[in-house]
Amino acid sequence: MSQLLLFNKPYGVLSQFTDEAGHPGLAHYLEQPGFYPAGRLDRDSEGLLVLTNDGALQHRISHPKKKMAKTYWVQVEGIADSAAINQLARGVTLKDGPTRPAVVTAMDEPANLWRREPPIRQRKNKPTSWLSITIKEGKNRQVRRMTAAVELPTLRLVRASVGPWSLQTLKPGEWVELDF
Repeated sequence: MSQLLLFNKPYGVLSQFTDEAGHPGLAHYLEQPGFYPAGRLDRDSEGLLVLTNDGALQHRISHPKKKMAKTYWVQVEGIADSAAINQLARGVTLKDGPTRPAVVTAMDEPANLWRREPPIRQRKNKPTSWLSITIKEGKNRQVRRMTAAVELPTLRLVRASVGPWSLQTLKPGEWVELDF
């Protein structure tokens, strides 16, 4: 039987089991042998990481051609106006080519969001805002590069869902196992 682990990856943790360059890997949190990440989250990103013990399922979840939707909560420096939101939704051109259209909406800071350690940097005279961005592709650091392309640098990035799975009430470092 295929099994999934839904893990809330803390900030600063790598999406691999081994430590590297002074950064902890998943082995500090998960001791289930035979599970592998279905996709990645950068060290400086937080939130839902899906792991599975089924190679075919791992491929279906993570392969870009399968177009599984991933939703991110993104805190950006600056106020996201309708022009920036529309531009992100239509797709932006990055150095490695254009992004596909995305679902982008302004949002309030998520009510159940945990405090990040260390806290994000904030400038007194520069406001921040939150966006929900759903993409169906996965270029390297794509969401960060997308917001930078519309002059809204990402300060905090939290993956809220992958396909039908979401963070729900998981706190950083917590996980739940599901049969699939």
